[in-house]
Amino acid sequence: MSENSAMFKYDEYGNTREIYVYTSGSGLHGNAFINKGTAFTWDERVRLGLVSMLPPAVRTLEEQVANSKYKVQNKNSDIDRFIYIRSLFDRNVTLAHALIKNDIAKNMSIIYTPTVGLACQNYSSMFRSANGLHFYPGNIDYAEDVLRRFQQRDIRVAVVTDNQGILGIGDQGAGGIAICVGKLMLYTQGAGIAPWHCLPISLDVGTNNEKLLNDDEYLGWRHKRITGDQYIDFIQRFARAFRNVFPNALCQWEDFSKQNAFAIRDAYLKDVISFNDDIQGTGSVALSGIFTAMRIKQEKLSDQVFLIHGAGAGGIGIAEQIKTALVEEGMSQEDARARIFALDSRGLITTERDLLPYKEKFAKDPQALDWLKDENDLQLENVVKKAGVTVLIGTSGQPGCFTREVVTAVLEHTDRPVIMPLSNPTDHAEAVPADLYNWTQGRALVGTGSPFPDVLYEGASYRIGQANNVFVFPGVGLGTLASGATRVLPEFFTAASKAVSQCVTKEAMARGTLLPPVTELADVSLKVAQAVGESAIVNKVSRHCAFSQFQHQDDPARLKELIRKMRWEPDYLPLVAM
Repeated sequence: MSENSAMFKYDEYGNTREIYVYTSGSGLHGNAFINKGTAFTWDERVRLGLVSMLPPAVRTLEEQVANSKYKVQNKNSDIDRFIYIRSLFDRNVTLAHALIKNDIAKNMSIIYTPTVGLACQNYSSMFRSANGLHFYPGNIDYAEDVLRRFQQRDIRVAVVTDNQGILGIGDQGAGGIAICVGKLMLYTQGAGIAPWHCLPISLDVGTNNEKLLNDDEYLGWRHKRITGDQYIDFIQRFARAFRNVFPNALCQWEDFSKQNAFAIRDAYLKDVISFNDDIQGTGSVALSGIFTAMRIKQEKLSDQVFLIHGAGAGGIGIAEQIKTALVEEGMSQEDARARIFALDSRGLITTERDLLPYKEKFAKDPQALDWLKDENDLQLENVVKKAGVTVLIGTSGQPGCFTREVVTAVLEHTDRPVIMPLSNPTDHAEAVPADLYNWTQGRALVGTGSPFPDVLYEGASYRIGQANNVFVFPGVGLGTLASGATRVLPEFFTAASKAVSQCVTKEAMARGTLLPPVTELADVSLKVAQAVGESAIVNKVSRHCAFSQFQHQDDPARLKELIRKMRWEPDYLPLVAM
């Protein structure tokens, strides 16, 4: 795709209203942002040199979507459907997004989890066209020059990965960029950030995946992963280049290893407008479900005792976000941490162990726990019983570890236990929702990480809310951009959690549902963006929005107008031949 074949003309809200085209004829088909395929009108075909290059009939966008939908449905597998939608995206971005929007619930599972995991694993053999940027030790010195080639696209969001911690399948080398492309498609679907403002980036520092290193078709940098000072220097070079070229853009760190995820997030909190979705997005969406549970139970967050089983990036991210919310409610940092218990594969995390830095803040002093008598008391069931746990969250990837005995133990402390088996994919979930309903006589308030079918219990059907990060990160991005936030604060994610929770209707809560359906993604993202933008203003990190001519957003009504009018919808834009 030629990056100089089009220029995007914005209105005062930063939304694209028309596209100036600097090419004609066959050149139009090479730019997915311009190409309309059979939807080019007769007038456009004359003005843009397309006469005789297309068959005579003109299809509307709606007719193109119907045609593409039929083709997707007739594919033999989800990976074939993934390939079709991605190939469509590579040649006609607007049509691809219109197709995805037509059935967001079904298509999200194709363009993102779980199908994108297969795409990462088969990236080299499936490669068709370039998407995004690949930086590796051989070209990182030129990162700033490379990024400047994208300035005319006015990059607003980049999703950046080092490919090491992909979706529970680990180190996938160069294939990790498929995650970035998928996440940015969801930024467009949820927040309405136009595709040309999005940039997927792979930081290819090598791979320790022997299968990839021994694969003759592997397209990545064929070396073991760099580590230590060499790795830190590589990340610093990229971050400096990104900040210099796109100082107002949002950088989402994605799928780094656990320790690197926390270290990089914390190192660049002030230098780059950035956050880590695996940590903060996961924490926020889990907190959303908890907030809804509190609305159902009519109890306070500070009345609960929390246990997170699984102390990776997601688990500690949830613990961090719960702690932030408790402190915002008036609790001290120390008292907030005291109500949160974190377990890893060795059991309860305590100060007696040699811990990675990111786990230390939630380690318990054994001397402060009068119920801790021996090694058995460090294990899941006994911690639940003796600590008085009322909210049980799983991020361990250990299928079935929330047993009947563990769940029954939570019932000893609350009439309506909150139980959230969040591990992906479905067969890694800590418990199956149907079992949770049966073991608690329908009293459990359940949220899951993977999509599960409705549960039929005593003649009634219950929808299981999915704690999907997609409810959070697109709105956080849009709210950050609209407010002109100079930093992404922990408070943004508490605000996002409350906004997501408020999208769960009274009727849904009456049936114990903790999260909204994914079909409401666009509306949820708007509400999250508003809450995040207002949080930026309250916390005094907001400035004039760099993407519009609006003045500083100092009141919710004007911010709401800007957020709504910044959004791009998948409709064909007018093309102006230059």
